[in-house]
Amino acid sequence: MMHSILEELKQRDLLKQFTNEEKIIKAQNEGAGIYCGFDPTADSLHVGHLIQIINLKRFKDFGFAPIAILGGGTGMIGDPSFKSEERNLLTLEQVSQNVEGIKKQLNFLIPDINVVNNNDWLGKMSLIDFLREIGKDFNLAYLLAKENISSRIEKGLSITEFSYTMLQGYDFFRLYEDQNCWVQIGGSDQWGNITSGTDYIASRVGRENSKACGITMNLLTKKDGVKFGKTESGAVWLDKTKTSEYEFYQFFINQDDEDCEKLFKFLTTLPLEEIEKVKQEHSKEPFKRIMQKRLAQEVTTFVHGKEGLEKAEKITQALFSGELMQLEKNELLSIINSMQKTEVKSGLQITDFLVETKIASSKREARELLNEGAISINNNNKLNEELTVDSKMLTVENFIIVKKGKKKYFVIEMI
Repeated sequence: MMHSILEELKQRDLLKQFTNEEKIIKAQNEGAGIYCGFDPTADSLHVGHLIQIINLKRFKDFGFAPIAILGGGTGMIGDPSFKSEERNLLTLEQVSQNVEGIKKQLNFLIPDINVVNNNDWLGKMSLIDFLREIGKDFNLAYLLAKENISSRIEKGLSITEFSYTMLQGYDFFRLYEDQNCWVQIGGSDQWGNITSGTDYIASRVGRENSKACGITMNLLTKKDGVKFGKTESGAVWLDKTKTSEYEFYQFFINQDDEDCEKLFKFLTTLPLEEIEKVKQEHSKEPFKRIMQKRLAQEVTTFVHGKEGLEKAEKITQALFSGELMQLEKNELLSIINSMQKTEVKSGLQITDFLVETKIASSKREARELLNEGAISINNNNKLNEELTVDSKMLTVENFIIVKKGKKKYFVIEMI
């Protein structure tokens, strides 16, 4: 017999808070709707969103009907929860474009998910409607006591942002009434907004009649406390045109051993027994990075499909073997986009080229590397000291990929 979704979340160290266990179990038994909201601040989601996307799939596997609500209306305002300052407002056109982009992604990731846009009802509501329909059911003292609001009062909170939690509460009510949605989930920073919804529904249908309940999950942080999903180069996007399949795959390959077990629990639906098996296998030969490879395979397949994984592994193998010229143009550009680039003038003698690009620390070291065959350009390591590096040696477009030793690569942009 399948255990409850709450038990599953506890075992995966995901569960933070929930409003009512009895209502959640009833919702599971009845196959009720469960929803999570996504702010359309960009036209793609990023790896920081993966935890809630996977959770929607997890709830689906436990018999719930998953719903994603895109904030086409609330995205015009921005959620103030635990943000240090007010967000820049997007235009209606920007928000609409972002909604379309995210909707396509969610439909691909969870094919039978119900994706809705809260602008469909909020966009038609006048200020008088808002005050009569929603505002009258929210007490000012109740709102000011919420941590996500009170934490911003001293730093400044506009009426615009102050209204956000009421609008989100109304979203839950609309889904409760129209989509048989009884459960809202979110990160631990969404507790205030979620309880606004459960309390608002109770005020509309009667507390004893309300089936509405909410669950928050632990935020995914790395061992150093940094929020998961941030890199030096910015967000890791789910859109392959923003972050290639190779870059996405490498992001997970490069995770620390200590973070991998948590990432497996949070970002996959692999059974815990399977995760433990991978962990044990990894511990015998950590240098093989078995956990990282399996994690990268699971998450890349979920986001980019089998073809995306095969492309990422093909590029990884080509880098390992040095056979870069077997790759297609878009695959070579994936490598280039993932690496730091150094600009250099065309026409330099190769020893000067190696020093100028800091591949070698001196001309003497450059000559030694060349004589040892430790420098390779386009699969050729038989390079003469007198060679001139120019546009005839480009790997792709105006870039040269240089290999030093067995596995160190440099991307040089010719100017």
